[in-house]
Amino acid sequence: MDIFGENVFNDTVMKARLPKAAYKSLRKTIEEGLPLDPSIADVVANAMKDWAIEKGATHFTHWFQPLTGITAEKHDSFISPTSDGRVVMEFSGKELIQGEPDASSFPSGGIRATFEARGYTAWDCTSPAFLKEDGGGLTLCIPTAFCSYTGEALDKKTPLLRSMQALSKQAIRMLKLFGNTTSTQVTSTVGAEQEYFLVDKKFFDKRLDLILTGRTLFGAMAPKGQELEDHYFGSLKTRVAAFMREVNVELWKLGVLAKTQHNEVAPGQFEIAPLFTTTNIATDHNQIIMDTMKKIALKHDLVCLLHEKPFAGVNGSGKHNNWSMSTNDGSNLLDPGKNPHENYQFLTFVSAVIKAVDDYAELLRLSAAIPGNDHRLGANEAPPAIISIFLGDQLTDIFNQLQNGGLKRSLQGDKLLSGVETLPSFRKDSTDRNRTSPFAFTGNKFEFRMVASSQSISGPNVVLNLIVAEVLSQFADRLEKASDFNAELKQILRETATNHKRILFDGNGYSDEWVEEAKRRGLPNITSTVDASLVLKRQSTIDLYEKHKVLNKTEIESRFEINMEQYIKQINIEALTMIDMAKHQIIPAGVKYSTQLANSINAIKSASGAADVSVQESLLNNVSSTLASFQAKLNVLEKSTQEAADKNEDAFKQASFYRDVVFKAMNDLRQDGDLLETMIDADLWPMPTYSQMLFML
Repeated sequence: MDIFGENVFNDTVMKARLPKAAYKSLRKTIEEGLPLDPSIADVVANAMKDWAIEKGATHFTHWFQPLTGITAEKHDSFISPTSDGRVVMEFSGKELIQGEPDASSFPSGGIRATFEARGYTAWDCTSPAFLKEDGGGLTLCIPTAFCSYTGEALDKKTPLLRSMQALSKQAIRMLKLFGNTTSTQVTSTVGAEQEYFLVDKKFFDKRLDLILTGRTLFGAMAPKGQELEDHYFGSLKTRVAAFMREVNVELWKLGVLAKTQHNEVAPGQFEIAPLFTTTNIATDHNQIIMDTMKKIALKHDLVCLLHEKPFAGVNGSGKHNNWSMSTNDGSNLLDPGKNPHENYQFLTFVSAVIKAVDDYAELLRLSAAIPGNDHRLGANEAPPAIISIFLGDQLTDIFNQLQNGGLKRSLQGDKLLSGVETLPSFRKDSTDRNRTSPFAFTGNKFEFRMVASSQSISGPNVVLNLIVAEVLSQFADRLEKASDFNAELKQILRETATNHKRILFDGNGYSDEWVEEAKRRGLPNITSTVDASLVLKRQSTIDLYEKHKVLNKTEIESRFEINMEQYIKQINIEALTMIDMAKHQIIPAGVKYSTQLANSINAIKSASGAADVSVQESLLNNVSSTLASFQAKLNVLEKSTQEAADKNEDAFKQASFYRDVVFKAMNDLRQDGDLLETMIDADLWPMPTYSQMLFML
């Protein structure tokens, strides 16, 4: 309680430091989405500066989220020169609301050429400023949007804020139709569970692949993996617990509602989960969480890995994006109540989500598409690449009733009886959970489990806000014209339950049978980022984004180019790293071991011609033949990587070549590399093994 939010310029601080008129004006902007009054900028800036300096800050930065997926900042000091050769500490309203980073140095997808450098950051007053502590001391971080000189969004925040406006507008239309005259704003809310791995820094420093790509490009499976399921929710190791404690303290200081922490399924894997907050702030907080974990890990001689699949063969990492909608007067629009079959407002909003996810499944799949997630989806307990919705027994029964023309009941949970008299009995939830579903209803929210662990949650939430806003607008268009509201509403619900039942699935999403069943249902199964990005090329996608003023055509086209560019660069870096490791680490180790074996065989034969050296000869033959195969596959990878680099006339074709040719050559090379690891003397193997990295924490 004493430290929570101490490094945040939050409502309590603003109320204490701002004049009443300035405070009320700023609160209206934050709470009601009204335009910011420029006249109060200087007042807020001065109060913010005084607060930051009292805390020990000397610099400020416009903290923004470019299309790299991480955060960016340029630090300026508060000092301003005086005529007597001294300085004063100043911070103007203009410096608060506007900054100017170099727009051409960040991904723009062709929006900005190298010589067109000007860009702007604009203060997002709906997300509070905070003080970030690092080796340089405390810095005042001001959350901002980032756009080009010509106005296009070059960041993750701007489209998110636009999508939140779009959702609010359409949701308010719907609420008014239900007679709600008090709600003036609807905000999407998110709680983003974050999975990650920890490895000892001494092992990380000896793995070029982890340093350059975030994942292991070579590595044989350890004798033990996650098959005993003894790591999940297990007792925290002392070193890990100390890391988690410091992470919590730093996050609490920054006002991040860090709530849950535990061991995850894979060895060396963990999870942190915050409480819900508005989507804009939740997105900022998730970036803060990732940044904080990486910095704190180093203080404990650990490295935090956020890659979706750092270790082949064990669980990957994702984010569980728990999404809902709330009114500004405190009502959760996805709360079913005790009898959801009687709650038509709830059923309308849930139906809008179901229809949106089915109609725009490819767009939602794209929102979780990054190169690292291609390794994870559909493997080792990650959700499949097929979008489906789990509703649970209660809602599934209600939607079956809707298909059949009427609503009569809501299934209720029974009492849980353990059979032990001293244990309490309590009422179970009305439905079980399904951890294999990529999009599951979990009581009063939807959990989108496909999101990648390293990516910003902005993209997935932009799409969720946008597609639900679109369906709500379709519903509202019909209902506003209807002569009989109740009859038209029931017709909409019945149509949704009937026409979109294909997206509903409550079985095992990991099974091969579901892949076949999904194909029969006509559900898309898009397994790569390259193919997922094609939805951005469709006119219907452009029309959707432009209708709700979330992105314009130029901005959408730029995102396609950026997706291709980032995929190409990522796979190229991985391929070049594999080539480097193969040439300078694995082959030399294999040659050295082969030489030792050959010398051993010759020495033994010289000492005793009758000695049996069949074991050594067999091992030498196996190592030598595998080395020869490894070299041949290395040659293929080098050739294909060079060929891919030369195919720069069309980004999609080049990305496809990297996926189909280069990535296949990488996997082929890895097979032999991992086989060599199982043959070569452990003392000669040039890099830490899975056993060391996963189990020696």
